[in-house]
Amino acid sequence: MHEFTLILTVDPNEEESNRLYQAFDDGTLVTSVDVPKICFHREAPSSEDAIESALVNVMLAGFDVLRVEIEPEVMIQGNQVSQAIQ
Repeated sequence: MHEFTLILTVDPNEEESNRLYQAFDDGTLVTSVDVPKICFHREAPSSEDAIESALVNVMLAGFDVLRVEIEPEVMIQGNQVSQAIQ
């Protein structure tokens, strides 16, 4: 499971939000301090695959992404998992 957040360039209205939720089922759209974002929990072989597929979903729904955010502790957990597997 890969956790990351996509920051959108515009805050979707209700109709646009519905269109986004039709594009994915593993993310939550929130607006915090006037910053629209989608928090994802996505299954994928790698974090790169998870982010890339989420970007495609969001862009196909008609939205641009300003940036991707990944929490540092999530990155550490991912490294610890990789090390444990090896």
